[in-house]
Amino acid sequence: MVHLIDASVYVFRAYYSMPPDMQDADGNPVHALYGFARFLGDLLEKARPEYVAVAFDASLSTSFRNRIYPAYKANREPAPPDLALQFARCRQLCAHLGLAAFDSTEYEADDIIGTLVHKLREEGLRSTVVTRDKDLAQLLRPGDVYWDWAGSVRYHYHEIAERFGVAPERYADYLALTGDAVDNIPGVPGVGPKTATVLMQTFTSLDHLYDSLDRVADLKLRGAAQLGDRLARHRADAYLAQQLTHIHCAMPLEVDRHALRRRAPDRAALTQFYDQQGFGSMLRQQAERLISAHGTG
Repeated sequence: MVHLIDASVYVFRAYYSMPPDMQDADGNPVHALYGFARFLGDLLEKARPEYVAVAFDASLSTSFRNRIYPAYKANREPAPPDLALQFARCRQLCAHLGLAAFDSTEYEADDIIGTLVHKLREEGLRSTVVTRDKDLAQLLRPGDVYWDWAGSVRYHYHEIAERFGVAPERYADYLALTGDAVDNIPGVPGVGPKTATVLMQTFTSLDHLYDSLDRVADLKLRGAAQLGDRLARHRADAYLAQQLTHIHCAMPLEVDRHALRRRAPDRAALTQFYDQQGFGSMLRQQAERLISAHGTG
């Protein structure tokens, strides 16, 4: 089993939940970095994974999706300067903890995780995706796990449909119909979660739905008689949204399971790093436990 960590979720969570007055010697905020370090250390202690990858988002405006649809994520504010600095230090922390970390200006963290899931599945490894982002549920197949660390819940492949309404294979097409306000994806006007759920429980994919529009009027849905016409009028919108909601699982990433094998934390590098951030004993003691556990694992 490989643990694939959606880093940005946990960095942002720490940024908004930890006391913002935590600072390094130069007066730079380090609260997001500290919270992320606690999260990583706790996860490593609890799960003791053999293989780990940490995926970061490098930019909100330069991915291939922005070329397809310039308004993609245009509703989001840029990261504050102090958070951008902490993101860079979070990547440094991963290296000191012996974890493989990845980012890309062309692809998003979701695509990095998706590519790793597919590559490692070919090598016989199942994946635990550590995230709170429901979009990543589309990556699961039998044997995989979706782990919402902050919510203290895990969902296996067969539990995703009950939890999120549709099976993993259909989740991206479900989002193509509803749109995704968080990412500024419009979807099909008038198609909400309930309607999209019924459609994706009835049809196996967006293609299957559009090949079968004559059957939509017979569904037990409010407004079903007009729904087929609405879907037909907004076919281009649905397929545009599909390009944005589907996670790209074949980005150029030359890596195999051996590159993701967790290494022992670097005691000297961590000590210097924590000194620079002004961190106290708690993280240092945890690092010692991780080093000791790695030596006996």
